[in-house]
Amino acid sequence: MTSTRHKSPRIALALAGGGPLGAIYEVGALCALDEALAGISFTRLQHYVGVSAGGFIAAALANCMTPRELCASFIENRDDALDRFDPSWLLVPAYGEFARRAIMFPALAMSALWHSTIGRRSLAHSLEQLGRSLPTGLFSNALVDARLADAFSRHGRSNDFRTLGTQLTLVATNLDTGEAAPFGRPGWDHVPISKAVQASSALPGLFPPVEIGDHYYVDGALKKTMHASVALEDGVDLLLCLNPLVPFNSGAADHRAMQRGLTPQKRGIPRIADGGLPAVLSQTFRSMIHSRMELGMKHYERAYPDTDIVLVEPDHRDAELYMANTFSYRQRRELAEHAYQQTRAMLRSRRSLLAAKFARHGITLRDEVLNDARRRLVGPAKATTRIGHAVVTLEETLEDLGCMLQPA
Repeated sequence: MTSTRHKSPRIALALAGGGPLGAIYEVGALCALDEALAGISFTRLQHYVGVSAGGFIAAALANCMTPRELCASFIENRDDALDRFDPSWLLVPAYGEFARRAIMFPALAMSALWHSTIGRRSLAHSLEQLGRSLPTGLFSNALVDARLADAFSRHGRSNDFRTLGTQLTLVATNLDTGEAAPFGRPGWDHVPISKAVQASSALPGLFPPVEIGDHYYVDGALKKTMHASVALEDGVDLLLCLNPLVPFNSGAADHRAMQRGLTPQKRGIPRIADGGLPAVLSQTFRSMIHSRMELGMKHYERAYPDTDIVLVEPDHRDAELYMANTFSYRQRRELAEHAYQQTRAMLRSRRSLLAAKFARHGITLRDEVLNDARRRLVGPAKATTRIGHAVVTLEETLEDLGCMLQPA
């Protein structure tokens, strides 16, 4: 009897959003997975699904940029990186949006004045009309489209979904209907990849909606957190999911810190409310999107029992990632390194379960990578003086000594 098993497993990758912090986490985690897993190439998967910040990463991987190349471009900003990401792309004021709304203000103000006097409407009702003159976003992300279009037009890459060697789906939300817009799928694949990334990452309030055809589109996370069902419906054997934002369990984190012998001053925030409004809002946002994702994951497991699903996300007790600013790019090196090390730690702790699941698809865990205590994602800064070189050498020597003294 001829086996119906595929010669090679069909593997998909789904990447959720989470602002610059989410992209930083995903780059670090992907580098760890790429190094620790043998038998899988993250630039040759059958399907990539990206939402919001995850769309940047998914589009790059589908265009054969390796996780390490993404790290050089997005995290290290190395001079020798072919594609250097500049965070200033996301900080250009939305001058065009400001101008369009400013033109509307005089007529709206006169209308509000008429309604509040001659029309005898309440002042609050009259002022509501002025809402139309407020900008829909503070910053323009038009450079995302322009820069990615340039990067994806180079030899061996494509800015056209239809000419990629793999399936790429970038999900945005149609602002007028509230429905998901799966760019890259049949009927949606005529839109340039760079434009789809721009639309999928247009967070309402921060960036104006992106006009494509006769509709406006915003961040894909408004509808779902991950949209992994897009790949599951096509039929895959293994689905890897990366989700960068999780609610913080401060009680468990404080207990773990106590076990490690940390002083109260070094344990962080014992209660979310102690962190003030930013901490409360962050916890609320994370809890809302994560609860949606948990429901989705349970549905996927029931609806697609023949597909192995592996979810990679931060530890709920990870205070360092929780305390980081979601929209900050300044600490990218430290946070990417943290994500890299935490993902390696997760693979070690779940080694038995994951090894059996991966083995069904010809993937094995590289123990020499997982057990290498010296392994780093981002190396020390290049020494430019004798003193700097000596300091780096001393740090490496002390690290070697520490590894030798660790109990077996």
